[in-house]
Order: sequence, then structure tokens, then C-alpha cells
Amino acid sequence: MTTSASDAIAVTGLRKTYGTYEAVRGIDLRVARGEVFALLGPNGAGKTTTVEILEGHRERTGGDVSVLGHDPARHERVYQERIGIVLQTTGVDPYLSVGEAVALFGGYYVHPRPVDEVLAVVGLEDQKQTRVRRLSGGQQRRLDVAIGLAGDPELLFLDEPTTGFDPSARRQAWEMIRNLRTLGKTVFLTTHYLDEAEQLADHVAIITAGRIIAEGTPQSLMNVRDVTTIQFWLPADSVALPPGIAARIADGLVTIESGEPTRMLFELTRWSTERGAVLAGLTVMRPSLEDVYLSLVGAAEEHAS
Repeated sequence: MTTSASDAIAVTGLRKTYGTYEAVRGIDLRVARGEVFALLGPNGAGKTTTVEILEGHRERTGGDVSVLGHDPARHERVYQERIGIVLQTTGVDPYLSVGEAVALFGGYYVHPRPVDEVLAVVGLEDQKQTRVRRLSGGQQRRLDVAIGLAGDPELLFLDEPTTGFDPSARRQAWEMIRNLRTLGKTVFLTTHYLDEAEQLADHVAIITAGRIIAEGTPQSLMNVRDVTTIQFWLPADSVALPPGIAARIADGLVTIESGEPTRMLFELTRWSTERGAVLAGLTVMRPSLEDVYLSLVGAAEEHAS
């Protein structure tokens, strides 16, 4: 396998089988150093198996894998010291202080990052002396990331970092993850929140049934569906839309999908102006990453059945 110095992760033809069941079916992946990469997919798609192979916790059946220039299957200590792993749940002694917990895990590494620097990255400076058991859910998750950073890894695996968070805590966690990019860290993220991937990831791959079905920047994937959705509430005295406009109307809400939104808006506003009507609640929306994800995964599952 040919790898580049700019690759943090290079995967070619990765396969994993369990008996006759093929969980991962020959996938290829490239993750550049210093980027946030998100692997998305429904439950059972092969995400966890793929990540565990990259981490060195699961053996592969076939294919080539290089992570930071190492084959994770060799279980080299030098490799393990260069990565950090943040699982969905982390067992930390609840009676340790936050600073003590980070120092404890940092002590397992040859060149740990200073505790105060790690706490600053994750926003826990003020909780350094706080006992772990007194942390809120969001603060506990920040501590999980701090522990993953304790050894100053080059690559951090983040598994569902904001599951169960309220909206405010999620936004704070996003800022924390953005801070990792400023440190030059590579982040491999798995999440079920599509808006999270859209906000944070430089590149995204969508996996279903063990295969990568789409890959690219969030923007490039969203541009796959070159359709704009226009919605508004139909005025009560309107009996029909302008000729030639195809729309779905449900309880007075008009939904129009168009590949020519400028022309469509011109037609609608001219029509409404001539009638003296107001297009209440007019919105113009491009497809989100979630829209594209649902469309691609749905089509793949339908094809498989």
C-alpha cells in the first residue's frame, strides 16, 4: 500500500468477517493529518468494527491498514503512545480530583502533556481541584477527552462525544473539539448527530452494510443533491399556484423542490405581488448533511433488500 507523509490513516481493501458474516467489505479510507474526520452510519453498519481495527483492538481479516505509519495489528507500544481513545464511557475513580485523574493517566506515557495545558484545552481549568463525582455530565465528558489527551497523542479517536448532552453542552463540546484542531491533532470522530459532523468535520465517510457509499467534505456531499426546498404558507384566498409550478401542499403548507431556486422565487414573488398576497413563513433551504445521509442510506438499504 502506498502512503503519504500527509496521511494519518490509510486503509485499502479492509475486510472483517465473522464466520460467513462480512461486517466490513473491502473499504478504503484516507484521513489527512490535522483534520477532523467523521465516520457516519446506522447501527450495525461496520463503524465500530472499523474503528476498533484502527485502534488495534480487533484483528482484520484482510486489507492493508496504516495509522501514523504503523500497522495497528502489531500492537506496538510506540503506536499506542501516539494515539488517544475516548470511549462512550470511561471508568475514572470518582474520588480523584480532575487534576489528579489527568495526571494519573498522563503518567502512563513517556511524554505526557502538562496537566494544566490539557485542562485548558477542554475547558476544565476551574474544576482542577473538583472531585470527579461532583462533575456534571458535560464536564465528565470533557474529562474523558482530557484523559484521552493526557499522553499528548497525535491522533484522537472520539466515539459519540456528545451523546446525551443538552444543546448548550453540545455547543461547548464542539468548541472543545475545534480547539483540538488548533493544536494540530487529527481527530477520528464517530457520531449519530449529523449536524455535529456537518459543523466539525473536514471530511466525512458514510458506511452502511460494511461498505463506504459516499465520502467527501460535508459541503461536497450536500451538493450531491442539487435541490433547494422552498416552503411557505398558502394565503387563504389563493386557489392555485402559478402554472408550471409543481408543489406539495399539506394543510396549507406549500413545499417546492427546485434545481432553479432563483427563477422559482422570482415566479412566486411576482405571483404573490400581483395578488397582493403574503407568502407567510417563506423559507429557502439547501439540503443538509442529514438529508443527504438519509437519502443515501435509505437508497443503499432498499437496494440491498
